Amino acid sequence: KGILYFPKLKNEFELVEGEVKLYNNQVFVADNIKEVIPEFLLLLKGAIDCPDLPLNVSRSFLQNDKDVSRISKHIIKKVADKLNSIFKNEREKYNEFFDDIQIFIKFGCLKDEGFYDKIKDSIVFKTINDEHITLKDYLEKAKDKHENKVFYVNDLEKQAQYIKLFKEYDLDAIILNTPIDNNFISFLEYKGEGVKFARVDSDISDVLKEKEENEDNKEDNDKLIELFKNAVSDKVKDISIQKLKKEETPAMVLISEESRRMAEMQKQFGMQGLGNMPISNDKSLVLNSNNKIINKVLELSKDQGNEEKIKKICNQILDLALISGQNLDAEGLEKFINRSNELLLLAL
Repeated sequence: KGILYFPKLKNEFELVEGEVKLYNNQVFVADNIKEVIPEFLLLLKGAIDCPDLPLNVSRSFLQNDKDVSRISKHIIKKVADKLNSIFKNEREKYNEFFDDIQIFIKFGCLKDEGFYDKIKDSIVFKTINDEHITLKDYLEKAKDKHENKVFYVNDLEKQAQYIKLFKEYDLDAIILNTPIDNNFISFLEYKGEGVKFARVDSDISDVLKEKEENEDNKEDNDKLIELFKNAVSDKVKDISIQKLKKEETPAMVLISEESRRMAEMQKQFGMQGLGNMPISNDKSLVLNSNNKIINKVLELSKDQGNEEKIKKICNQILDLALISGQNLDAEGLEKFINRSNELLLLAL
């Protein structure tokens, strides 16, 4: 018998060990015995009274005691069963508190695949549309638009531009903003057959691609790509053109999912030898053919005397796209400010 509860975290870095007190017929035995309480459940708080629990709590004894192993598995099962029960019978209540306990659940899945197998159908994700949805339901809902691909955001402010774009195209994305989500989605990709996760500012060409290519604009598009390559080729890996619904947006910058994850792993674990790994060449620039500024660049190119002006405008467009995602470094920001002043003089 016993009671366990998930303590509410005051901030995302407060992942500290809880306190589970163990009793044998109301006789206190010990706190937080890792052989009895699975490691990931040591984050919980509460008390457990078990008459089969040995009073001898030496590590060598506990590691070889069959009852201890059986108790540990039973505790995992009870926690999973309770969560599954609330998910099935009190879904609204479950959705309300899941955001507060998600880090415990995800940590448990990473530490114990058996726990994941028990709880996987009850794991929900909050979406940019303020809903809670299972991974299975998300994939089913999106299969006609991007099969087996899950889009996510991890910073609602930094990725606001991309979130608006997704909503304009009637697309959904889940919110992954806990410290262990990078590891968790890698785990889900390993467990899920063919399922891939991609942040909303990674490669989204599949979902933005028009149903039919307009051959009439191919020559103009090729010219625009050539102009931008000559101006910013050292800053981005690839340049493409899309007809975005939002005309006010001249361009967007995408960063490859693989590159971003490597950079986050480097930051999280301090991976040796990767300290100076460049990721700038994994950036892709998407130009919006519906934007007046982009079309104006094409018009200016008809006069060969505008080459220097076009180069400045192309770099300005790229930097604006980087700033919108807060991806411009200090040196780039200084160049952007100086160039802004030069363009203001030209305008005057």
